[in-house]
Amino acid sequence: MIPLILLAVLAICVLVQLYYALLYFLPLSRYKDPETDTLRPVSVIVAAHNEQDNLFELLPMLLDQQCPEFEVILVNDRSTDDTEFYVYELERQFPNFRVVTIKKTPEYLNPKKYALALGIRAAKYEHMLFTDADCRPCSERWIEKMQSGYHAGAELVIGYSPYQKLRGFLNHLIRYETLLTAIQYLSHANKGRAYMGVGRNLSYTKSCFFRNKGFASHIKTTGGDDDLFVRDAVNNSKTSIVISKDGQTVSIPKKTFREWLTQKRRHMAAGRQYNAADKGRIGAFISSNILFYTLVIILLVLNSHLTILAALVGVRYLVVFPTYVSVARRLEEGVSLPLLPLLDIAYFFSYLLLGVSVLLNKRIRWK
Repeated sequence: MIPLILLAVLAICVLVQLYYALLYFLPLSRYKDPETDTLRPVSVIVAAHNEQDNLFELLPMLLDQQCPEFEVILVNDRSTDDTEFYVYELERQFPNFRVVTIKKTPEYLNPKKYALALGIRAAKYEHMLFTDADCRPCSERWIEKMQSGYHAGAELVIGYSPYQKLRGFLNHLIRYETLLTAIQYLSHANKGRAYMGVGRNLSYTKSCFFRNKGFASHIKTTGGDDDLFVRDAVNNSKTSIVISKDGQTVSIPKKTFREWLTQKRRHMAAGRQYNAADKGRIGAFISSNILFYTLVIILLVLNSHLTILAALVGVRYLVVFPTYVSVARRLEEGVSLPLLPLLDIAYFFSYLLLGVSVLLNKRIRWK
């Protein structure tokens, strides 16, 4: 009796995953960015704390963008390295490069959100584009391509930012986690149900920022300058997505499990403040996958109804995995097919462990 109940629950998990794969994720593989209708002036804003080495690479790439009118604003957030001297020289050489310097952050404010808010106030253009110091635009047309999202009255544009491909299983896992997370939030945004974006590649207007009271609702929360802002903005601002390679930024991945887990804990902590409906949709997808693998392991141990078990696992793999691969190709993101089953298992169980970690230890820190 118990094995039959477990099989029934497993079948429900598979149906839930097929629902998301076919209704939400698969349409993303056929999505085409709109053509750029108007080239608007843009303020590119980067907040940096002790990021001198990264800025050596990033800032020349930003200043070399092929866009008729733009400015780059670097918020030098309490840096103690030589960032100040480097950006001072750039400011002298480039009239469209400006520096906002922060010596001290008020105790009651989150440092990064405070830095971004000052950068936004300093921006002279209505349309703003954000990235991080450890990111690199994938083309000289990044600014232009992200502006294509401002069609039909959109005020917030969500982009994609993968991680660099390096050697090792950790890098495979980081890139797979980033891909699968992006598939979820980009697919939901494509369906008119945006719930998050990533600050590594995000654009919105000043009007959108101030109308939604900036970061006020989560100013003390570590993290959330991207996803929690999107949470607030979607209530009264139209949202769009840009996914083409020219509109992407690539980020430098963490090199150790400890660094990556610290980063993911910060991201997941912000997720506690998502809207109930969004948490329900995300939770249904994540929970169905975690429960799927748990039940498969239990049924294999019980050595029960293996034919039905194999059929359910086969249906899931033959629909879900090709959908992931199809979206990855649209994003021009490589996926290791031989490692795909192992990465999928590792992703969902690491998600479970991270979730438990966040619940047990709520101390999350920024730089």
